Amino acid sequence: MINPVWLRSFCTLAEEGHFTRTADRLHMTQSGVSQHIRKLEEQLGVALLVRQGKHFTLTDAGDRLYREGQGIIQKLSSLGQIVGEDPPHHGDVRVMCPGSVGLKLYPKLLSLQKIHQGLSMSCRFAPNLDVEKAIAENGADIGLMTSPPQAEEIDSRPIASERLLLVTPAKVKTPDWESLLALGYIGHPDGIHHASLLLGANFPQFRSLEAFQQKGFSNQISLILEPVSMGLGFTVLPAYAVSAFRKPKLIKAHSLENPVSETLYLALRRTQLVPARVRFIIGEMEKWL
Repeated sequence: MINPVWLRSFCTLAEEGHFTRTADRLHMTQSGVSQHIRKLEEQLGVALLVRQGKHFTLTDAGDRLYREGQGIIQKLSSLGQIVGEDPPHHGDVRVMCPGSVGLKLYPKLLSLQKIHQGLSMSCRFAPNLDVEKAIAENGADIGLMTSPPQAEEIDSRPIASERLLLVTPAKVKTPDWESLLALGYIGHPDGIHHASLLLGANFPQFRSLEAFQQKGFSNQISLILEPVSMGLGFTVLPAYAVSAFRKPKLIKAHSLENPVSETLYLALRRTQLVPARVRFIIGEMEKWL
């Protein structure tokens, strides 16, 4: 492989046409420039210059090397700059978060990408354990979780909170214990956790969800409220999931006497040097949440 330092000296000499000017431009001595040219000729096994006293002309081999080599030198010169660049509006950003907050964030992330088209946004909805695993294994750049991560590889901090809401069919104006028992429960993956927090804080009769007949289940965040809107049961969901439902007139979200919120944690890999684009997205998320 050609020594890039020798090649740079040769290409500069070919441009300047003079050893003294080349030495000045490269902050070298003339003998140092001559040594680089001689070593390059020895490595390639061809003469690159025809020397005529203090002057020279390029041989055919030297002319070919200059034409090919100057592009290589230009690329090498810009390589350090490219590697050192850290643009805030260019590159991939991988986000993993709970479905409810994802319903709020994803449209905003896409709108941001439309403004900064150098960004490529990836957003996956996932439960806490999957988010934690992805962050620890470099499968995601930004994680949002509803409980603090336990893995030592992850740093986290509270970034926002989200209210839990009791959601019934629209006909239920003021829910009481008896009306909830009559309705039955629509389950989802976080349903036991959410319902236990909110119902336990507001109904002294609550012991567990086993008191309610389960009338349905969905693991798709956008579909959980479909059976509720049809009068088939009630559920408990975070506020963002409720506000994203496209048939709001068919459901009613109730603010109970004792409000309950979930803390949302930002999770990042501890050893990660956070790029500017990731810091930019985090900053925008904090505004939205």
